[in-house]
Formats: sequence, structure tokens, C-alpha cells
Amino acid sequence: MTIDVKSYKEKVLNRKPAINLVPLIDILFTIMIFLVVTSNFSATDMSADDASSTDSGTGKPNVTDVSGDAEYYIMPVANLHKVVVDGKDMSNLISNNAIAVKANVIDEGQIQIKPGEIIITTPAGVSPEEAVRSPNTT
Repeated sequence: MTIDVKSYKEKVLNRKPAINLVPLIDILFTIMIFLVVTSNFSATDMSADDASSTDSGTGKPNVTDVSGDAEYYIMPVANLHKVVVDGKDMSNLISNNAIAVKANVIDEGQIQIKPGEIIITTPAGVSPEEAVRSPNTT
């Protein structure tokens, strides 16, 4: 039995490469999903003056004019179990790992966010009861 090497060689040389695009598309979609899930799409308005104040590490949210004119803002913290306002425990107002904080307390007071707890120092004239409330209160 003889092997026809010549015809096999011509067959191999005349063959065009077949590119399968399905695995390429699968990989691209996987990378795209990873990037979308891990990306942070929040917009921040940072000017040169604000850059030095946000590096202080207080965890104070950047509430600007474009954030709205609500009286209270909801501050969610993972596994929130303790809220202290001017030394008074206000943890009974926590709902769904969040607390509502008055806008002028965010602007003028001091807020420290730690894992599971928020410590708030209110500006003059704001009582602890007025500074925070339950997010479910309408």
C-alpha cells in the first residue's frame, strides 16, 4: 500500500485557515461583563480646591448643588449597626443598613464612616434627634 504524499501535500497547501470567531466573541463579552460589574460610574465634581479636602479620609459625602435640595440624604453603609450623634446612640433609627442624615449636618458637621458604624458631630444648633432619622420616615 502506497501513501500518496504528493496529493496530501497539495491538499494541505491549498487549505485556507479557518478562524472560529465564537470563542473570540465569548471572551470579549466576558471581559466586557467583568469591566461593567467592577466599574464605578458615579460622577464626581472635583475642582482643585475640593481635591485637598476630600483626601482627609473622613468619608464625608460630596453633596453639591446638583445633588438636589432634599432635607435628608440616605447614607447606606454595609452592615451598619451603630450610629452615634454627638455621643448619643441613635442606632434605633437604622433601617436596611442605612440612616437618613440632614443636609446641613452633611455640609457643616463632621461625619466619620467606619465599617459598620457612623459617628456624626452636628453643627451648632442641631440636636441629635433632628440630625438623623430613619430612612423609612416620610
